[in-house]
Amino acid sequence: MEIERKFLVKSLPGRLEEFSFHQIEQAYLCTRPVVRIRRQDDEFILTWKGEGMMVREEYNLPLTEEGYFHLLKKADGNILTKKRYLIPLSSGLKAELDIFEGKFEGLRLVEVEFPDEDTANAFAAPDWFGEDVTHSGAYQNSVLSTLEHFHPETFPELH
Repeated sequence: MEIERKFLVKSLPGRLEEFSFHQIEQAYLCTRPVVRIRRQDDEFILTWKGEGMMVREEYNLPLTEEGYFHLLKKADGNILTKKRYLIPLSSGLKAELDIFEGKFEGLRLVEVEFPDEDTANAFAAPDWFGEDVTHSGAYQNSVLSTLEHFHPETFPELH
């Protein structure tokens, strides 16, 4: 089970270069249900996600590099690329700051995963977080993968 909230980014946190990060490339074989393949650094993962926004089922399976590139040829829509910074929060939780590259350059989202719904609902976001878009399907990566054209005016935070 995945329990997470997603936010726009008002401003980047200080000392960003001091945090560890992953280079991510991901593509979607299906968006309903979500079936995603991801290359995260040198790791390859197949993910299935159920319906939902803040709470949904998620299963991750390892892939070989060969399997990843075979499936990548079958993916629909956009291949998303981003740098994901791992930023510890004072509450003992971790922020995953995604800075998109390529077609979605300029888009920045931050996600926080929680152990339970009560903790998720009680979470007070740091000052550098922007609007809570957890329940907005527009910011789901699977939705971004389906956009034929990226129009920055669709995403007000890019102005």
